[in-house]
Amino acid sequence: MAGHSKWANTKHRKARADAQKGKIFTKLAREITVAAREGGDDIDANFALRLAVQKARDNNMPNDNIQRAIQRGTGNQEGSSYEYANYEGYAVGGVAILLEVMTDNRNRTVAEIRHIFSRYGGSLGESGCVAWMFNRKGYLTVNQDELNMDEDELMLTALEAGAEDIDLEDDGTFSITTALNNFEAVKNNLQEQAIPIESSEVTMLPSTSIKVTEPEAADRILNLMEALDDHDDVQNVYANFDIPDELLLKQ
Repeated sequence: MAGHSKWANTKHRKARADAQKGKIFTKLAREITVAAREGGDDIDANFALRLAVQKARDNNMPNDNIQRAIQRGTGNQEGSSYEYANYEGYAVGGVAILLEVMTDNRNRTVAEIRHIFSRYGGSLGESGCVAWMFNRKGYLTVNQDELNMDEDELMLTALEAGAEDIDLEDDGTFSITTALNNFEAVKNNLQEQAIPIESSEVTMLPSTSIKVTEPEAADRILNLMEALDDHDDVQNVYANFDIPDELLLKQ
């Protein structure tokens, strides 16, 4: 869990910077469009669309952009036809990497992803080679400095709302894990209790982690993660590394 939380927090800071230059909006719009195309434009009835729209709002995406993305998905506006794909592979040290991709050209995307893996000493693997190491979960973070209750009260509140686990990370952030079907209920309950949620997402959490302590290996892994995350077709990057703070925070 620690490795995921540290990377997630780094990624969220990066996402806020990307949002300022509009880069993340493109990825968010694709996610909304595909969710609307596959499940319809009713946010209440379409769980994937509801999550995608909430993520867009969390990143301050203008409502007009959100509506245009929904309209593209339902066929009311023309646009490229994107589809979901998952890619799996390994970074140095046997660290497992799982990618969620949205592409309009699988051949182009897989060639580019394979090149990125190779550049940083990793390798693109076969379908299923690492997916079994990850579980889809709801994941929320709460900043300890902004909390109006102590750790025991937060833990009790989260668990009573249906959370599976809560941890205090090294950076002072509480991470709350939920089953997928309890994610929205837990989030809504915390909001009703005026608990300040720093971030919330449906994510893939590793069942086991690999500790990385060599600076060179850590650099290569983090550079690979960054390069994959920067690729236009990559929506999400998940990994099972556990890198110490002093190495991770250099990224």
